[in-house]
Order: sequence, then C-alpha cells, then structure tokens
Amino acid sequence: MARRRKGDQVHGWMAIDKPSGVSSAAAVAIVKRATNAAKIGHGGTLDPLATGVLPLCFGEATKTVSYVMDGAKRYRVTVRWGEARNTDDAEGEVTETSAVRPSRAEIEAVLPAFTGIIEQVPPAYSAIKVGGERAYKLARADKDVVLAARPARIDSLALIEMPDEDHAVFEVGSGKGVYMRSLARDIGTALGTCAYVADLRRTACGPFDETHAIPLEKLESVRHSPAALEHLLPVETVLDDIPALALTESEVLRIKRGQPVPVLRTADRKLIEPLEDGATLCAMAGGRLVAFTRLYGRQIRPVRVINQ
Repeated sequence: MARRRKGDQVHGWMAIDKPSGVSSAAAVAIVKRATNAAKIGHGGTLDPLATGVLPLCFGEATKTVSYVMDGAKRYRVTVRWGEARNTDDAEGEVTETSAVRPSRAEIEAVLPAFTGIIEQVPPAYSAIKVGGERAYKLARADKDVVLAARPARIDSLALIEMPDEDHAVFEVGSGKGVYMRSLARDIGTALGTCAYVADLRRTACGPFDETHAIPLEKLESVRHSPAALEHLLPVETVLDDIPALALTESEVLRIKRGQPVPVLRTADRKLIEPLEDGATLCAMAGGRLVAFTRLYGRQIRPVRVINQ
C-alpha cells in the first residue's frame, strides 16, 4: 500500500520574495512548514545570494511548473568591476584583479553583443552535471570543471545606473537557463577588465512579478493559520498563453478516463483551425483546469489530467 503524503491537500501557485542567504530549497521547506501543504515545488531556482520572485507550486500545480520555468524572466543585476571570483558572485574568492574601469559609453557599446541568442559558458559553481557529478561539488573539491558553451536568450539588456566607478546596475530580460553570473563575467571580459555579480534580484518570473511576491518572513510569522494561504493563486494562473477549450460534463469524464474528445462546436473549431497537430490545449470545466491535451486532427487527447 502506498504511503499517504503528510500535510494538507493544497493546489495552486504562490510567489514569494526570497531574501538573500536562503536557498530555493530552504525557502520551499519554510513555506511547507508555514502552510502544512503536502506537496510544494518551485518554478526556477534562485541562488542563495539572490533575492526576489520565487514562484512556488502546490499540489496539482506542480504539473504546470514547466510553463513558469520556460517563461521569460527579469533581473536587476549589480556588477562589480575590477575583480573576478571563482563563483562569479560575491560569495567566492578573488582570483584576478584589474585596474580598468569602463565608462558608460564603453559599457553601452558592448551591450548589443550580449543581446539576442548568445553563447554562454555556465559558471563552474553551478548545478550542471559533469560526468554524473554536480559542477559545484567538483569545483569545491578543487577539481577542474570544464563546461561547454550553450545557447542563451537575452531579450533585453540595459545599463540603468552607475553608482560609482566600481559598480554598474543593469536590467536584464532573459529566457530559461541564462546565468546572470556568466553574463556579468563575460561583459567584464569584453570591456578589458574582470567582473562578478555583487547583487542580484529577480523582479519577474513567468507571469509573476514583484507585485505578486509575498515576503518569506511574512509567511513565517503566520505559520499554520489561514492567512498563510490567503495569497494562493489558482493552478490556471500560469496558463494564459495556452489555448483553452471548455468541456461538457460528459467530455470531462472521457478525458479523465484517458479517452479522446472530438472538437465539434463551431467556436472551438475556429480556435483550433490555426493550430498544428501536437499543439497543447487546456481542457477546462467551470473555469478550472481539467487536463493538458494535445490536438490531433479534430480531436483532443489527454496528456496529463489535473485532479483538484
């Protein structure tokens, strides 16, 4: 007999404002204790040094996490010129110094080279696996870590402030899997100096931004009270960009049994007309998500059923 998961059955999304010095996993553990939810995950890891928007998925919302992790993200990045560190952020040891301090004009001149689809080598201190081991574990053991360059999508990159000659603040919009530490390091190299991330804040992740984010400390203060879940958002919150079909009660039963459902209504046929075979659609009933489905011809087939 399967073991019953401890905790309450809670389904939905919540964005927290993660403070510095707390890992994403530790933040999840804190929220789990505060809400007594049986199952929680997170959509997009933040380094312990970083602060900002960390979306959390509860219960059946964990089945929608890819739609947040694959979504666009925004950051405010403070770069420190003239030093390189082995972690590419303020937590590491200094490995190189430089007297070169770039001007505003010099910085702005190199930014177009870091916009669009670029090639980026991840930091040695990252969770990428090398020969079955996490890169950061190898780096901490003083072993050589050689990581291959990979494509990274930078949607926008703007210099917004230069508080002093040692620092510059950027606003960055990016796709999935882009390392701000690598971006800072590489911009420094392009400017003939060295650099690392002195401060990092994520201001948006998928459909969540700072206006949605609840301070982690606030959740800790209302532990095990109804207030801990008052900011919970529906599972459907992250699915606005996916076409949706409303199902009848009998169609819902077919989908939940794993059976295909023909698209018969005129309005629905107009919706699917521009879509290709294999396109993902949300099957809805009463405004709630029933399943993720795929379109084949003029019928939808369930891919993942949501039980909430």
